[in-house]
Amino acid sequence: MLTISVIGTGAIGGYYGAKLARGGQYVHFLLHRDYEYVKEHGLYVKSCDGDFRLDKVNAYNTTARMPKSDVVIVGLKTTNQSMLKTLLPPLLKNDTVVVLIQNGLGLEKDFALRFPGVSVMAGLAFICSSKTEPGIVNHQCFGQIRLGNYNCVDRQRIEEFADALQLAGVKTTMAEFHEARWKKAVWNIPFNGMSVVHNTTTDQLIANPDTARLILAQMREVIDVAQACGVKNLDYSFADEMMEVTKTMVPYSPSMKLDYQFHRPMEIHYLYVRPLNAALTRNCSTPEIRKLAAKLMEIDRVNTHWGNGEAEDAKWPVPPFATSKIYAEATSQKTNEYGLVQP
Repeated sequence: MLTISVIGTGAIGGYYGAKLARGGQYVHFLLHRDYEYVKEHGLYVKSCDGDFRLDKVNAYNTTARMPKSDVVIVGLKTTNQSMLKTLLPPLLKNDTVVVLIQNGLGLEKDFALRFPGVSVMAGLAFICSSKTEPGIVNHQCFGQIRLGNYNCVDRQRIEEFADALQLAGVKTTMAEFHEARWKKAVWNIPFNGMSVVHNTTTDQLIANPDTARLILAQMREVIDVAQACGVKNLDYSFADEMMEVTKTMVPYSPSMKLDYQFHRPMEIHYLYVRPLNAALTRNCSTPEIRKLAAKLMEIDRVNTHWGNGEAEDAKWPVPPFATSKIYAEATSQKTNEYGLVQP
């Protein structure tokens, strides 16, 4: 049995953590707003695969009281990535593996710079899940996960975690790290951003011929950049596949749409800025993604009201563009507040 800690018990961390706990693993959950509720009432998963409840949850509001862990699942929004500096160390031991189930590109590279010597993997979740109520995860469809190893040399621990997920009923596969991250970005970049710009759900975007054509063009730009970065086993046929898969989804609001809806900072840096910067350094044309990112930055600047204490997450002691500041420190090029390199 593995000791697993979840940092960020939201739609993703809450779902996979609950599945692992139900499957017999020793799981500990770090919570924020709904800590008291979950401690008293448990964690409820409303799932297309069958509802279930964890009546007794190892719930915490600080990692200082959580045990050293074999595996740490990070489900934080990447806008809060700088919080790991204080949240993560109490959970680490010599053989801990950290799994970043987060959106975007460049996460593991930045993590390895901040935490040298700590093993880290990517968790690429293909799932429709949300958490908009205290203690309730709404799992709407899909749920499989791909694990991409970044720097972990402990193959046994990787296999143990993959086996634990499979035992918990989560379809789990291993994938080459860069291929897995970029394939997730092919869907994430268009649908997250377009759901905000058009203030709608995935079914409406895919049903409209104009937005569907634009999304396909954006997907192909992501694939162009991935190929320029040396990613194998990824061509335009994957974009066609993702368009068809999306047609089978329930009407879904991606995570960025919910962040916009609740006036939270959007995950622009890792999801848009990093691939755009990669494209720029490789002379790869990305006009549609660049236009989409520019619109999202305009919306985000107004929508979150940072500095005025009006954002829902304003109580968090983290600047909204902390990740971009870290990135800017590592490059000599001129960037905007999101870390986007100016052509």
